[in-house]
Amino acid sequence: MGAFFIRWMVITVAVFAAEKLIPGIHCGSLGALLGASLLLGIINAFVRPVLLLLSIPFILVTMGLFIFVINALLLLFVSMMIPAFEVDGFWSAFFGAMVIGIVNWVLSSFFRSSDGKYHAITHHPSIKQANARVVE
Repeated sequence: MGAFFIRWMVITVAVFAAEKLIPGIHCGSLGALLGASLLLGIINAFVRPVLLLLSIPFILVTMGLFIFVINALLLLFVSMMIPAFEVDGFWSAFFGAMVIGIVNWVLSSFFRSSDGKYHAITHHPSIKQANARVVE
């Protein structure tokens, strides 16, 4: 359950950054921000993989750039579902999705471990020495 909250907070910070950086994204309250980030996380977990699978030809033809369009459409969908979270148009959603993706990627790198699960990074008291030899 802790990994869920870490992931939710990362998405919340990313949506907050997009709201502050992109002039066409507006959030009415903290509750709307939390709701929008929760809905965006759920949609990204369940709907986005299906959309990516269905749009493989477009993704291949555009060399992956169509993924940004899918992300923008999902952000527009979230804005239709949450009344206090507003996205003015497609281009605001497009650049907002780019900001959310970049911030999400940067912040997730602080919490993702080598096994792919989310943990808070902590200090390791000892460093393991490698048991190796030099080949000449």
